[in-house]
Amino acid sequence: MGPDWRVVLPWVGLAAMVAVLPFYAASGLVAPGWAVVALLVCWALFVWVGWRWRRTRPYWVPALPFVAFGWWWVVLSVGDAWLGWTA
Repeated sequence: MGPDWRVVLPWVGLAAMVAVLPFYAASGLVAPGWAVVALLVCWALFVWVGWRWRRTRPYWVPALPFVAFGWWWVVLSVGDAWLGWTA
């Protein structure tokens, strides 16, 4: 009998969120302080959503790190293009 993926996948997704955290934390090299704080709050909200979804939508939780990374990329790209954030 194999693993119960409804139990395993949410934890894999939440562990992958930890792998995304350094990108958010290192944003201070490019973005101003207020934007880094806002990004870290967004990361915490992604983790909170993953924690809430681990029982009701367990197959969606592994997608959250990809969404979180995409959100980080979009925010920094927009900040670079429109707000002049540079390293």
